[in-house]
Amino acid sequence: MSIKAIRTGIVLRPDPTRVLFRAFELGSTTRTLKIIARVGGMTDEEAAQKLDEVIREFGGRHYKLERFLLQRFEQVKTHLLTDEPLTTERKLLLGAYFTMEYSLESAALFNPSMIWHPDQTNVPPGYKRFILSLRATGEGHVSSISFRMGYIDEAGKIILRKPSRYVTSPEIVPNHRFNRAQFLRKLYELRLENSIQEKMMTGLEDEFSLPELEAQIKRVLAQYRYNAEYETIASGLLALAKSNYEIHFEDDQSLDERCIFPTSPNETNGIEDARFVQFTDENGEITFYATYTAYNGRVTFPQLLETKDFTNFNVSTLNGAEVSNKGMALFPRKINGKYAMISRQDGENIYLMYSDDLYFWQMKELLLKPTYHWEYVQLGNCGSPIETEAGWLVLSHGVGPMRKYAIGAFLLDLNDPSKVIGRTTEPILSPDENEREGYVPNVVYSCGGLINGNELIIPYAMADYASSFATVNVAELLAELTGQNRSKIEDVAVQEAVTVK
Repeated sequence: MSIKAIRTGIVLRPDPTRVLFRAFELGSTTRTLKIIARVGGMTDEEAAQKLDEVIREFGGRHYKLERFLLQRFEQVKTHLLTDEPLTTERKLLLGAYFTMEYSLESAALFNPSMIWHPDQTNVPPGYKRFILSLRATGEGHVSSISFRMGYIDEAGKIILRKPSRYVTSPEIVPNHRFNRAQFLRKLYELRLENSIQEKMMTGLEDEFSLPELEAQIKRVLAQYRYNAEYETIASGLLALAKSNYEIHFEDDQSLDERCIFPTSPNETNGIEDARFVQFTDENGEITFYATYTAYNGRVTFPQLLETKDFTNFNVSTLNGAEVSNKGMALFPRKINGKYAMISRQDGENIYLMYSDDLYFWQMKELLLKPTYHWEYVQLGNCGSPIETEAGWLVLSHGVGPMRKYAIGAFLLDLNDPSKVIGRTTEPILSPDENEREGYVPNVVYSCGGLINGNELIIPYAMADYASSFATVNVAELLAELTGQNRSKIEDVAVQEAVTVK
């Protein structure tokens, strides 16, 4: 018997009206100066009239627009030719000329990951609140992380909450502190640890900030002007520092108003396919992690998000000999005292990784090879493993003829995940005729589901364009994976991947 997922019929399509403000960069000092001069030539009456027009047209579309316009003014004011003070109205208008709207999901809203919301207060009896993270793609095919919220009612029905029309990217925390020992270890992994780097970090404390590092590098470069090797090392140091950072959202912003937009040098072309998981440490402390792919237009970099409240996030690079390719997915707890990860370094097979350090991964072991017709091209995970009493349940994707993506599952031993208990010989979800057409045809894909009662809920993308949900009976799926009769395991208490407060 082959288990098949049941579609819910819910379709979450990209919404082009969800826009955020971004810096409008011209890339030309001459053009910037010309725009400033033209605005400076406006009379006070003309400037006030134009600013009123801007606020009327765009103020209702954004959260705290005027604050952003003043920030943009501060970023371009170095181009002003005099120190003559400007009125607040004139500053706002100048900021508006160097600001643009960006429709973050105008092209696609796909590759969802689903977790229980950490706050279950004020939820109707029998309901559970969840968070859905999605890959939002807009102009220039730049991807970011968008959020939706919803509920599952007592009957298992999925109810998506209508999102706010506002959406805002976070502020970068200005005084983020780096741990010197960890930073040096990352430099070593990147082969940037040498005598030049030592000079550039001389005098920095055990914890230091980006401005402190920049100041020290500036002092060293002043002594070795026009030295290409010094410039290269300096660029590498700063790129690493800027790729490990903190972000903060306003406390009064709804989660669906928050967008994690590319920030670091590794992310210039997008943040892709976040796989969120609720991780419980050995002391019971809960942290939400998401492995994701940073893309700079040439190379992909596996990276890590971590948060406890979805308001403050740490962003870190992942390092080590085996950090490569896409699709790393963290187990929701340590196994035998070590962090564990499902991965795919070679673009074809599924591997298992262990590490004593969450940020460094040095070894891997082969776990699964493409075996069945629907996965002959490649295998990969579809999110973090889900703990059940029968074993670690992992959603997988396989690619077959005509580059058709389908979703399956496999089961790993709880104490030794290198032991494969079973795997589906046929897909549990394949694109149907209503899901084939989109940006990338013939693809269904997920970045992580969860178990509710005796149902596995699979949020999935359709043709890299829109998203939906499907469900699978857990008892039936585990029976197929273990080779047992359903009646023998139907009463097994399936442990959810997260603990609902």
